[in-house]
Amino acid sequence: MSINFDKIINRKETYCTQWDFAKDRFGKSDVLPFSISDMDFQSPPEILQAIDEHAKHGIFGYTRWNHDAYKSAITHWYKSRFSAHMPDEWIVYSPSVIYSISKLIEILTEENDQIILQTPGYDAFFKQITSSGREMVKNPLIYRDGSYSIDFDLLEMQLSCPKAKVLLFCNPHNPTGRVWNHHELQQIVDLCEKHHVKIISDDIHMDIVYQNHRYTPITSMAANKDNLFICTSASKTFNTPSLGGSYTFIPDKKIREQFSAIMKQRDGLSSATIFGVLSIIEGYNHADYWVDELIAYLYDNMKLVSSFIQDELPNVAFNIPESTYLAWIDCSNLHASEDEIQDALVNIGNVGIMSGKVYQVNNGKFLRMNLGSPRKKLRDGLERLKKSIDAIG
Repeated sequence: MSINFDKIINRKETYCTQWDFAKDRFGKSDVLPFSISDMDFQSPPEILQAIDEHAKHGIFGYTRWNHDAYKSAITHWYKSRFSAHMPDEWIVYSPSVIYSISKLIEILTEENDQIILQTPGYDAFFKQITSSGREMVKNPLIYRDGSYSIDFDLLEMQLSCPKAKVLLFCNPHNPTGRVWNHHELQQIVDLCEKHHVKIISDDIHMDIVYQNHRYTPITSMAANKDNLFICTSASKTFNTPSLGGSYTFIPDKKIREQFSAIMKQRDGLSSATIFGVLSIIEGYNHADYWVDELIAYLYDNMKLVSSFIQDELPNVAFNIPESTYLAWIDCSNLHASEDEIQDALVNIGNVGIMSGKVYQVNNGKFLRMNLGSPRKKLRDGLERLKKSIDAIG
């Protein structure tokens, strides 16, 4: 089946964060948005059909997730896509990836403990750590020749601190698009084991990986898996964040029971959304072909951005990332501040692209542009980007 990702669908007046509430991010409501990481594509037909059939059923009662249909869809996906064995008893439903991370931090650490994370990083991590009363320790990624790597010497020094309890990891990495390879993952696992630091890994972008790169669950790299936790979802993969739900792999039985008790008994959040459950079952069991076509389309979007920047914006640099549909664009050579760049984008180009400041970029000036859209919209966005940068001079 060939999917028409070029199809333009009007998302306005659907209470859509990216389109209807652009003013919250950019101060103007009429910008063309390339911001929050959802896509302008319809979900796979298998998911749409399952939702349509259940909607016609018309009863939306409480929904159970702890059953074989849900769990086996997840384990099947990991085995077929990543050659990874993920025991079904590790799986715990959660309302969202960020909720999972929040609860694991609560279980694994005390106030004033240190949580280490790589920067630039996903902005929700910063807010979460700060709000939890934990101390955030930044491990800046090394940026060289357009690529990012981990500063392992600094990381070991940070891990060796007695207050360091958790490494909050991101695999693949948002916003840089790095897919951490086996050697890097093994170093991470070995260092954390050596210094008795647990790893919480946000793997929500795991399915959008390009060319010769391959996602590997960090649990595959350790003999003792009890100190590893993977928080993820199919929402980025199938463009279903509003359907609700995510899942977490918790190998340690005691911590898994603690997590479930907090979610069910204290927070009252154990009942899943039926459409979220159906999207997992149908997507993971029947829509792998759709993901393959999506990845091919997104990679062509990346190539379009690369050639456009090379031809039209000589003072801007861009390397196609190894994963995600997020273009991390280097504007460091522009003779303008990040605020001036944003002002030009919003008020001259009428385009909404996220500033690297949001992700606490370590050095340089960057933009994070969401390329999960039909090519017509993307071309329009690139012309607006050029208009903005040309105006800066």
